[in-house]
Amino acid sequence: MIEITTLGQLKASNYTSLSVKDELRKNLIKQLQNKEAGFEGILGYDETVIPELQTAILSRHNILLLGLRGQAKTRIARLLVNLLDEYIPYVAGSEIFDDPLNPISWFAKNEITQKGDETPILWQHRSERYTEKLATPDVTVADLIGDVDPIKAATLKLTYNDERVIHFGLIPRAHRSIFVINELPDLQARIQVALFNMLQEKDIQIRGFKLRLPLDIQFVFTANPEDYTNRGSIVTPLKDRIESQILTHYPKTVEIAKKITFQEAKLSTEQRSQIEVDGLIKDLVEQVAFEARKSEFIDQKSGVSARLTISAYENLVSNAERRMLINHEQTTFARLADLSGIIPAVTGKIELVYEGELEGPAKVAHTLIGKSIKHLFARYFPDPEKAKKSRNANPYSKITEWFTEGNTLDIGDELTLPAYKKALLEVDGLQEVVQKFHPKLSENQSLLLMEFVLHGLAEFSQLSKNYLNSGFGFSDMFDSLFNVDLADEDE
Repeated sequence: MIEITTLGQLKASNYTSLSVKDELRKNLIKQLQNKEAGFEGILGYDETVIPELQTAILSRHNILLLGLRGQAKTRIARLLVNLLDEYIPYVAGSEIFDDPLNPISWFAKNEITQKGDETPILWQHRSERYTEKLATPDVTVADLIGDVDPIKAATLKLTYNDERVIHFGLIPRAHRSIFVINELPDLQARIQVALFNMLQEKDIQIRGFKLRLPLDIQFVFTANPEDYTNRGSIVTPLKDRIESQILTHYPKTVEIAKKITFQEAKLSTEQRSQIEVDGLIKDLVEQVAFEARKSEFIDQKSGVSARLTISAYENLVSNAERRMLINHEQTTFARLADLSGIIPAVTGKIELVYEGELEGPAKVAHTLIGKSIKHLFARYFPDPEKAKKSRNANPYSKITEWFTEGNTLDIGDELTLPAYKKALLEVDGLQEVVQKFHPKLSENQSLLLMEFVLHGLAEFSQLSKNYLNSGFGFSDMFDSLFNVDLADEDE
Protein backbone atom coordinates (compact mmCIF):
# COMPACT_ATOMS: atom_id res chain seq x y z
CA MET A 1 0.00 0.00 0.00
CA ILE A 2 2.78 2.48 0.80
CA GLU A 3 3.68 2.56 -2.93
CA ILE A 4 0.48 4.55 -3.50
CA THR A 5 1.44 8.19 -3.90
CA THR A 6 -1.70 9.96 -5.16
CA LEU A 7 -5.33 10.24 -4.12
CA GLY A 8 -6.45 8.62 -7.38
CA GLN A 9 -4.32 5.55 -6.73
CA LEU A 10 -5.67 5.36 -3.18
CA LYS A 11 -9.27 5.37 -4.44
CA ALA A 12 -8.46 2.74 -7.07
CA SER A 13 -7.03 0.44 -4.37
CA ASN A 14 -10.42 0.33 -2.59
CA TYR A 15 -8.73 1.51 0.60
CA THR A 16 -11.24 2.00 3.44
CA SER A 17 -10.70 4.68 6.06
CA LEU A 18 -11.40 3.86 9.70
CA SER A 19 -11.51 6.08 12.75
CA VAL A 20 -8.66 5.49 15.19
CA LYS A 21 -11.09 3.88 17.66
CA ASP A 22 -12.45 1.55 14.98
CA GLU A 23 -8.91 0.75 13.93
CA LEU A 24 -7.98 -0.23 17.51
CA ARG A 25 -11.17 -2.26 17.77
CA LYS A 26 -10.58 -4.08 14.47
CA ASN A 27 -7.04 -5.10 15.36
CA LEU A 28 -7.97 -6.10 18.92
CA ILE A 29 -10.71 -8.36 17.56
CA LYS A 30 -8.14 -10.11 15.35
CA GLN A 31 -5.79 -10.43 18.30
CA LEU A 32 -8.45 -11.95 20.55
CA GLN A 33 -9.71 -14.33 17.85
CA ASN A 34 -6.17 -15.54 17.15
CA LYS A 35 -5.43 -15.77 20.90
CA GLU A 36 -2.35 -13.63 20.41
CA ALA A 37 -0.57 -12.13 23.39
CA GLY A 38 -1.29 -8.45 23.76
CA PHE A 39 0.31 -5.86 26.02
CA GLU A 40 3.59 -7.72 26.29
CA GLY A 41 5.65 -6.89 29.37
CA ILE A 42 2.59 -5.96 31.45
CA LEU A 43 2.55 -8.55 34.24
CA GLY A 44 -0.05 -9.26 36.91
CA TYR A 45 -2.97 -7.67 35.04
CA ASP A 46 -4.16 -10.67 33.01
CA GLU A 47 -7.35 -11.11 35.04
CA THR A 48 -7.98 -7.52 36.07
CA VAL A 49 -6.76 -4.49 34.12
CA ILE A 50 -6.20 -5.98 30.66
CA PRO A 51 -9.72 -7.48 30.25
CA GLU A 52 -11.22 -4.12 31.30
CA LEU A 53 -8.93 -2.30 28.88
CA GLN A 54 -9.93 -4.62 26.03
CA THR A 55 -13.60 -4.05 26.84
CA ALA A 56 -13.07 -0.28 26.72
CA ILE A 57 -11.34 -0.53 23.32
CA LEU A 58 -14.14 -2.71 21.94
CA SER A 59 -16.58 -0.07 23.19
CA ARG A 60 -14.59 2.70 21.43
CA HIS A 61 -14.15 4.54 24.72
CA ASN A 62 -11.75 7.20 25.85
CA ILE A 63 -9.90 5.77 28.86
CA LEU A 64 -8.80 6.94 32.30
CA LEU A 65 -6.15 4.74 33.96
CA LEU A 66 -6.42 5.42 37.68
CA GLY A 67 -3.81 4.10 40.10
CA LEU A 68 -0.90 4.81 42.40
CA ARG A 69 2.59 5.52 41.09
CA GLY A 70 4.60 2.75 39.52
CA GLN A 71 1.63 0.69 38.29
CA ALA A 72 2.55 0.70 34.57
CA LYS A 73 -0.16 3.18 33.52
CA THR A 74 2.02 5.02 31.00
CA ARG A 75 3.47 1.78 29.65
CA ILE A 76 -0.03 0.43 29.00
CA ALA A 77 -0.91 3.60 27.10
CA ARG A 78 2.22 3.35 24.96
CA LEU A 79 1.49 -0.27 24.07
CA LEU A 80 -1.84 0.72 22.53
CA VAL A 81 0.17 1.81 19.48
CA ASN A 82 0.64 -1.89 18.63
CA LEU A 83 -3.11 -2.14 17.93
CA LEU A 84 -2.94 0.50 15.18
CA ASP A 85 -2.51 -0.35 11.48
CA GLU A 86 1.13 -0.33 10.46
CA TYR A 87 0.67 2.55 7.99
CA ILE A 88 -2.10 5.00 7.16
CA PRO A 89 -2.23 7.51 4.26
CA TYR A 90 -2.39 11.27 4.73
CA VAL A 91 -2.43 14.37 2.53
CA ALA A 92 1.17 15.42 1.97
CA GLY A 93 1.96 18.68 3.75
CA SER A 94 -0.97 18.52 6.17
CA GLU A 95 -0.13 19.68 9.68
CA ILE A 96 -2.72 17.37 11.18
CA PHE A 97 -2.18 14.38 8.88
CA ASP A 98 -5.58 14.62 7.16
CA ASP A 99 -7.20 11.46 5.87
CA PRO A 100 -7.21 11.87 2.04
CA LEU A 101 -10.70 10.36 1.90
CA ASN A 102 -12.05 12.45 4.81
CA PRO A 103 -10.12 15.75 4.98
CA ILE A 104 -11.03 18.16 7.78
CA SER A 105 -8.51 21.03 7.56
CA TRP A 106 -8.63 23.97 5.15
CA PHE A 107 -5.24 22.97 3.74
CA ALA A 108 -6.23 19.38 2.86
CA LYS A 109 -9.61 20.37 1.44
CA ASN A 110 -7.95 23.04 -0.71
CA GLU A 111 -5.27 20.62 -1.93
CA ILE A 112 -7.87 18.09 -3.01
CA THR A 113 -10.01 20.79 -4.65
CA GLN A 114 -7.00 22.14 -6.56
CA LYS A 115 -5.29 18.86 -7.51
CA GLY A 116 -8.06 16.27 -7.41
CA ASP A 117 -6.83 12.71 -7.91
CA GLU A 118 -3.29 14.01 -8.34
CA THR A 119 -3.19 15.14 -4.69
CA PRO A 120 0.08 13.73 -3.29
CA ILE A 121 -0.23 11.09 -0.56
CA LEU A 122 2.29 10.10 2.11
CA TRP A 123 2.14 7.27 4.64
CA GLN A 124 2.47 7.56 8.42
CA HIS A 125 3.84 4.68 10.52
CA ARG A 126 1.99 3.72 13.70
CA SER A 127 5.03 4.62 15.83
CA GLU A 128 4.44 8.25 14.81
CA ARG A 129 0.80 8.16 15.84
CA TYR A 130 1.33 8.58 19.56
CA THR A 131 1.54 11.87 21.46
CA GLU A 132 2.13 12.11 25.19
CA LYS A 133 1.91 15.18 27.39
CA LEU A 134 2.70 15.41 31.10
CA ALA A 135 0.13 17.65 32.75
CA THR A 136 1.86 20.42 34.66
CA PRO A 137 0.40 23.64 36.11
CA ASP A 138 2.07 25.71 33.38
CA VAL A 139 0.35 23.93 30.47
CA THR A 140 -1.80 26.36 28.47
CA VAL A 141 -4.74 26.11 26.10
CA ALA A 142 -2.38 27.20 23.33
CA ASP A 143 -0.09 24.24 24.09
CA LEU A 144 -2.89 21.69 23.86
CA ILE A 145 -5.35 23.17 21.36
CA GLY A 146 -3.67 26.08 19.59
CA ASP A 147 -3.66 29.85 19.21
CA VAL A 148 -4.07 32.59 16.64
CA ASP A 149 -0.72 33.30 14.93
CA PRO A 150 -0.50 37.06 14.21
CA ILE A 151 2.67 36.62 12.14
CA LYS A 152 0.92 34.11 9.90
CA ALA A 153 -2.06 36.45 9.58
CA ALA A 154 0.17 39.35 8.60
CA THR A 155 2.27 37.31 6.17
CA LEU A 156 -0.75 35.82 4.40
CA LYS A 157 -2.73 39.09 4.74
CA LEU A 158 -5.63 37.28 6.37
CA THR A 159 -8.11 38.36 9.05
CA TYR A 160 -8.39 36.56 12.37
CA ASN A 161 -11.66 35.07 11.14
CA ASP A 162 -9.76 32.84 8.72
CA GLU A 163 -8.94 29.29 9.80
CA ARG A 164 -5.51 29.57 8.18
CA VAL A 165 -4.23 31.95 10.89
CA ILE A 166 -4.52 29.25 13.57
CA HIS A 167 -1.40 27.57 14.91
CA PHE A 168 -2.54 24.10 15.95
CA GLY A 169 -1.55 22.72 19.35
CA LEU A 170 -0.65 19.16 20.37
CA ILE A 171 -4.16 17.70 20.27
CA PRO A 172 -5.09 18.74 16.69
CA ARG A 173 -1.66 17.53 15.57
CA ALA A 174 -2.55 14.15 17.12
CA HIS A 175 -5.49 13.78 14.69
CA ARG A 176 -5.97 10.07 13.83
CA SER A 177 -3.65 9.12 16.68
CA ILE A 178 -3.50 8.22 20.37
CA PHE A 179 -3.16 11.21 22.69
CA VAL A 180 -2.13 10.65 26.31
CA ILE A 181 -2.26 13.14 29.16
CA ASN A 182 -0.34 11.89 32.20
CA GLU A 183 -1.23 13.07 35.72
CA LEU A 184 -4.48 14.67 34.55
CA PRO A 185 -5.40 16.23 37.95
CA ASP A 186 -2.28 18.41 37.73
CA LEU A 187 -3.85 20.18 34.76
CA GLN A 188 -5.49 23.43 35.83
CA ALA A 189 -9.28 23.28 35.98
CA ARG A 190 -9.69 25.95 33.29
CA ILE A 191 -7.47 23.90 30.94
CA GLN A 192 -9.50 20.76 31.66
CA VAL A 193 -12.64 22.71 30.73
CA ALA A 194 -11.08 23.44 27.33
CA LEU A 195 -11.11 19.69 26.63
CA PHE A 196 -14.89 19.34 27.03
CA ASN A 197 -15.87 20.15 23.47
CA MET A 198 -12.99 18.18 21.98
CA LEU A 199 -14.20 15.02 23.69
CA GLN A 200 -17.90 15.44 22.96
CA GLU A 201 -18.88 18.06 20.39
CA LYS A 202 -15.73 17.79 18.26
CA ASP A 203 -15.18 21.52 17.90
CA ILE A 204 -12.48 23.83 19.20
CA GLN A 205 -12.57 27.43 20.35
CA ILE A 206 -9.47 29.63 20.22
CA ARG A 207 -9.71 33.22 21.45
CA GLY A 208 -13.35 33.44 20.45
CA PHE A 209 -12.72 31.82 17.07
CA LYS A 210 -15.04 28.80 16.86
CA LEU A 211 -13.95 26.07 14.48
CA ARG A 212 -15.79 22.84 13.75
CA LEU A 213 -12.93 20.38 13.52
CA PRO A 214 -14.08 16.76 13.94
CA LEU A 215 -10.78 15.45 15.29
CA ASP A 216 -10.35 11.69 15.35
CA ILE A 217 -8.40 10.90 18.54
CA GLN A 218 -8.17 8.08 21.06
CA PHE A 219 -7.74 9.87 24.39
CA VAL A 220 -6.00 8.10 27.27
CA PHE A 221 -5.60 9.84 30.63
CA THR A 222 -3.64 8.69 33.66
CA ALA A 223 -4.12 9.87 37.24
CA ASN A 224 -3.21 9.05 40.83
CA PRO A 225 -6.32 8.74 43.05
CA GLU A 226 -4.62 10.76 45.77
CA ASP A 227 -4.44 13.71 43.38
CA TYR A 228 -8.18 14.17 43.82
CA THR A 229 -7.55 15.64 47.26
CA ASN A 230 -3.93 16.75 47.29
CA ARG A 231 -2.62 18.48 44.19
CA GLY A 232 -5.80 18.90 42.20
CA SER A 233 -8.82 17.08 40.87
CA ILE A 234 -10.44 15.98 37.66
CA VAL A 235 -13.37 18.32 37.09
CA THR A 236 -16.63 16.40 37.14
CA PRO A 237 -17.88 17.24 33.60
CA LEU A 238 -14.56 16.08 32.12
CA LYS A 239 -14.63 12.87 34.15
CA ASP A 240 -18.17 12.33 32.89
CA ARG A 241 -16.95 12.55 29.28
CA ILE A 242 -14.26 9.89 29.79
CA GLU A 243 -16.29 6.76 29.21
CA SER A 244 -14.14 4.07 30.90
CA GLN A 245 -12.21 4.38 34.16
CA ILE A 246 -9.85 1.47 34.81
CA LEU A 247 -8.22 0.90 38.20
CA THR A 248 -4.64 -0.39 38.25
CA HIS A 249 -2.96 -2.06 41.22
CA TYR A 250 0.34 -3.35 42.58
CA PRO A 251 1.44 -7.00 42.10
CA LYS A 252 -0.66 -9.28 44.26
CA THR A 253 2.00 -11.95 44.79
CA VAL A 254 5.74 -12.00 45.32
CA GLU A 255 6.14 -14.26 42.29
CA ILE A 256 4.58 -11.70 39.94
CA ALA A 257 6.56 -8.92 41.60
CA LYS A 258 9.80 -10.86 40.99
CA LYS A 259 9.00 -11.30 37.31
CA ILE A 260 8.44 -7.56 36.98
CA THR A 261 11.69 -6.75 38.78
CA PHE A 262 13.81 -9.13 36.70
CA GLN A 263 12.18 -7.91 33.51
CA GLU A 264 12.87 -4.26 34.30
CA ALA A 265 16.20 -4.41 36.18
CA LYS A 266 19.05 -3.12 34.05
CA LEU A 267 22.00 -5.42 34.73
CA SER A 268 25.14 -5.70 32.65
CA THR A 269 26.21 -8.95 31.02
CA GLU A 270 29.07 -9.17 33.52
CA GLN A 271 26.72 -8.75 36.48
CA ARG A 272 24.41 -11.47 35.22
CA SER A 273 27.25 -13.95 34.64
CA GLN A 274 29.54 -13.20 37.60
CA ILE A 275 27.09 -12.58 40.45
CA GLU A 276 24.84 -15.32 41.80
CA VAL A 277 21.61 -14.19 43.46
CA ASP A 278 19.79 -16.88 45.41
CA GLY A 279 16.00 -17.13 45.43
CA LEU A 280 15.97 -16.20 49.11
CA ILE A 281 17.62 -12.85 48.41
CA LYS A 282 15.24 -12.18 45.51
CA ASP A 283 12.25 -12.90 47.73
CA LEU A 284 13.61 -10.63 50.45
CA VAL A 285 13.96 -7.70 48.04
CA GLU A 286 10.34 -8.13 46.89
CA GLN A 287 9.06 -8.59 50.42
CA VAL A 288 10.51 -5.18 51.36
CA ALA A 289 7.98 -3.55 49.00
CA PHE A 290 5.12 -5.66 50.37
CA GLU A 291 6.07 -4.65 53.92
CA ALA A 292 6.32 -1.00 52.86
CA ARG A 293 2.78 -1.12 51.43
CA LYS A 294 1.38 -1.89 54.87
CA SER A 295 3.83 0.03 57.06
CA GLU A 296 2.41 2.61 59.46
CA PHE A 297 5.46 4.80 58.81
CA ILE A 298 4.75 5.20 55.09
CA ASP A 299 2.06 7.25 53.39
CA GLN A 300 -0.09 4.55 51.79
CA LYS A 301 -2.06 7.10 49.78
CA SER A 302 1.13 7.99 47.95
CA GLY A 303 1.90 4.36 47.23
CA VAL A 304 5.10 2.35 46.99
CA SER A 305 6.18 2.10 43.38
CA ALA A 306 7.38 -1.09 41.70
CA ARG A 307 10.47 1.00 40.94
CA LEU A 308 11.52 0.46 44.57
CA THR A 309 12.29 -3.21 44.10
CA ILE A 310 13.78 -2.65 40.65
CA SER A 311 16.23 -0.07 41.99
CA ALA A 312 16.85 -2.12 45.15
CA TYR A 313 17.69 -5.23 43.13
CA GLU A 314 20.07 -3.26 40.91
CA ASN A 315 21.76 -1.83 44.02
CA LEU A 316 21.99 -5.26 45.64
CA VAL A 317 23.77 -6.76 42.63
CA SER A 318 26.02 -3.71 42.28
CA ASN A 319 26.94 -3.89 45.98
CA ALA A 320 28.02 -7.51 45.52
CA GLU A 321 29.89 -6.53 42.34
CA ARG A 322 31.72 -3.77 44.22
CA ARG A 323 32.94 -6.31 46.79
CA MET A 324 34.04 -8.65 44.02
CA LEU A 325 36.07 -5.89 42.35
CA ILE A 326 37.65 -4.67 45.59
CA ASN A 327 38.68 -8.21 46.56
CA HIS A 328 39.88 -9.08 43.02
CA GLU A 329 37.51 -12.03 42.85
CA GLN A 330 36.22 -13.54 39.61
CA THR A 331 32.71 -14.32 40.87
CA THR A 332 30.65 -13.77 44.00
CA PHE A 333 27.14 -14.22 45.36
CA ALA A 334 24.75 -11.77 46.96
CA ARG A 335 24.70 -11.93 50.77
CA LEU A 336 22.36 -10.54 53.38
CA ALA A 337 25.05 -8.01 54.23
CA ASP A 338 24.50 -6.62 50.73
CA LEU A 339 21.02 -5.56 51.85
CA SER A 340 22.72 -2.55 53.42
CA GLY A 341 23.34 -1.44 49.83
CA ILE A 342 19.64 -1.21 49.00
CA ILE A 343 18.93 1.46 51.64
CA PRO A 344 19.39 4.41 49.20
CA ALA A 345 16.93 2.79 46.78
CA VAL A 346 14.34 2.31 49.52
CA THR A 347 14.63 5.74 51.14
CA GLY A 348 14.30 7.44 47.76
CA LYS A 349 11.05 5.64 46.91
CA ILE A 350 8.98 6.01 50.08
CA GLU A 351 7.01 8.96 51.37
CA LEU A 352 6.92 9.02 55.17
CA VAL A 353 4.09 10.11 57.43
CA TYR A 354 4.85 12.13 60.59
CA GLU A 355 5.75 9.05 62.67
CA GLY A 356 8.07 7.87 59.91
CA GLU A 357 9.79 11.25 59.77
CA LEU A 358 10.46 10.96 63.50
CA GLU A 359 12.06 7.55 62.98
CA GLY A 360 14.07 8.72 59.98
CA PRO A 361 14.08 7.23 56.46
CA ALA A 362 17.14 5.00 57.00
CA LYS A 363 15.72 3.48 60.18
CA VAL A 364 12.38 2.87 58.45
CA ALA A 365 14.22 1.14 55.59
CA HIS A 366 16.09 -1.10 58.06
CA THR A 367 12.78 -1.89 59.77
CA LEU A 368 11.26 -2.96 56.45
CA ILE A 369 14.23 -5.23 55.74
CA GLY A 370 13.94 -6.72 59.23
CA LYS A 371 10.23 -7.42 58.83
CA SER A 372 10.90 -9.04 55.46
CA ILE A 373 13.45 -11.37 57.02
CA LYS A 374 11.05 -12.25 59.83
CA HIS A 375 8.25 -12.92 57.35
CA LEU A 376 10.36 -15.35 55.28
CA PHE A 377 12.21 -17.03 58.15
CA ALA A 378 9.44 -19.52 58.94
CA ARG A 379 9.63 -20.77 55.36
CA TYR A 380 13.17 -22.07 55.98
CA PHE A 381 13.51 -22.71 59.73
CA PRO A 382 11.39 -23.36 62.87
CA ASP A 383 9.95 -20.36 64.69
CA PRO A 384 12.61 -19.34 67.27
CA GLU A 385 9.99 -18.23 69.82
CA LYS A 386 8.13 -21.54 69.63
CA ALA A 387 11.41 -23.48 69.66
CA LYS A 388 12.46 -21.71 72.85
CA LYS A 389 9.21 -22.67 74.61
CA SER A 390 9.09 -26.20 73.21
CA ARG A 391 9.91 -29.25 75.36
CA ASN A 392 12.06 -30.54 72.55
CA ALA A 393 15.67 -29.49 72.18
CA ASN A 394 15.99 -25.91 70.95
CA PRO A 395 17.99 -26.04 67.66
CA TYR A 396 19.21 -22.48 68.24
CA SER A 397 20.47 -22.91 71.84
CA LYS A 398 24.15 -23.36 70.90
CA ILE A 399 24.05 -20.24 68.77
CA THR A 400 22.48 -18.00 71.42
CA GLU A 401 24.78 -19.45 74.13
CA TRP A 402 27.82 -18.59 72.00
CA PHE A 403 26.75 -14.95 71.99
CA THR A 404 25.78 -15.08 75.70
CA GLU A 405 29.40 -15.95 76.46
CA GLY A 406 30.35 -12.47 75.24
CA ASN A 407 31.17 -13.25 71.63
CA THR A 408 30.17 -10.82 68.91
CA LEU A 409 30.16 -11.06 65.12
CA ASP A 410 30.38 -8.31 62.49
CA ILE A 411 29.61 -9.20 58.90
CA GLY A 412 30.54 -6.37 56.56
CA ASP A 413 29.67 -6.33 52.90
CA GLU A 414 33.36 -6.15 51.86
CA LEU A 415 34.53 -9.43 53.41
CA THR A 416 36.35 -11.80 51.10
CA LEU A 417 34.76 -15.23 50.70
CA PRO A 418 37.31 -16.94 53.02
CA ALA A 419 36.83 -14.25 55.68
CA TYR A 420 33.04 -14.43 55.35
CA LYS A 421 33.11 -18.21 55.67
CA LYS A 422 35.52 -18.13 58.64
CA ALA A 423 33.36 -15.59 60.49
CA LEU A 424 30.19 -17.68 60.14
CA LEU A 425 31.87 -20.97 61.04
CA GLU A 426 33.12 -19.46 64.30
CA VAL A 427 29.56 -19.37 65.67
CA ASP A 428 28.84 -22.62 67.53
CA GLY A 429 25.84 -24.54 66.21
CA LEU A 430 25.22 -22.26 63.22
CA GLN A 431 26.40 -24.67 60.51
CA GLU A 432 24.72 -27.52 62.36
CA VAL A 433 21.28 -25.86 62.19
CA VAL A 434 21.55 -25.22 58.45
CA GLN A 435 22.72 -28.78 57.70
CA LYS A 436 19.92 -30.23 59.83
CA PHE A 437 17.11 -28.47 57.97
CA HIS A 438 18.76 -28.03 54.55
CA PRO A 439 21.34 -30.80 54.02
CA LYS A 440 21.49 -30.67 50.22
CA LEU A 441 22.77 -27.21 49.44
CA SER A 442 25.78 -25.76 47.71
CA GLU A 443 28.44 -24.14 49.88
CA ASN A 444 27.32 -20.64 48.88
CA GLN A 445 23.71 -21.41 49.75
CA SER A 446 24.71 -22.91 53.10
CA LEU A 447 26.74 -19.82 54.00
CA LEU A 448 23.87 -17.59 52.96
CA LEU A 449 21.42 -19.50 55.17
CA MET A 450 23.87 -19.36 58.08
CA GLU A 451 23.84 -15.59 57.79
CA PHE A 452 20.05 -15.72 57.40
CA VAL A 453 19.71 -17.63 60.70
CA LEU A 454 21.56 -14.85 62.55
CA HIS A 455 19.25 -12.22 61.06
CA GLY A 456 16.19 -14.34 61.83
CA LEU A 457 17.18 -14.82 65.47
CA ALA A 458 17.72 -11.08 65.77
CA GLU A 459 14.26 -10.33 64.34
CA PHE A 460 12.72 -12.76 66.84
CA SER A 461 14.60 -10.98 69.67
CA GLN A 462 16.97 -13.89 70.36
CA LEU A 463 20.02 -11.84 69.36
CA SER A 464 20.85 -8.17 69.08
CA LYS A 465 21.52 -6.75 65.61
CA ASN A 466 23.46 -3.53 65.05
CA TYR A 467 23.46 -1.61 61.80
CA LEU A 468 26.98 -0.93 60.60
CA ASN A 469 27.94 1.47 57.82
CA SER A 470 28.47 -1.46 55.49
CA GLY A 471 26.85 -4.52 56.98
CA PHE A 472 25.47 -5.86 60.25
CA GLY A 473 26.79 -6.76 63.69
CA PHE A 474 25.40 -9.40 66.06
CA SER A 475 25.74 -9.76 69.82
CA ASP A 476 23.94 -11.12 72.87
CA MET A 477 20.45 -9.65 73.34
CA PHE A 478 20.74 -8.92 77.05
CA ASP A 479 24.33 -7.73 76.90
CA SER A 480 23.27 -5.05 74.42
CA LEU A 481 20.50 -3.91 76.74
CA PHE A 482 22.83 -3.25 79.66
CA ASN A 483 25.77 -1.84 77.68
CA VAL A 484 24.19 1.41 76.54
CA ASP A 485 26.31 3.65 74.34
CA LEU A 486 27.40 6.79 76.21
CA ALA A 487 26.54 8.83 73.13
CA ASP A 488 22.97 7.58 73.37
CA GLU A 489 22.84 8.58 77.05
CA ASP A 490 24.01 12.09 76.21
CA GLU A 491 21.17 12.43 73.74
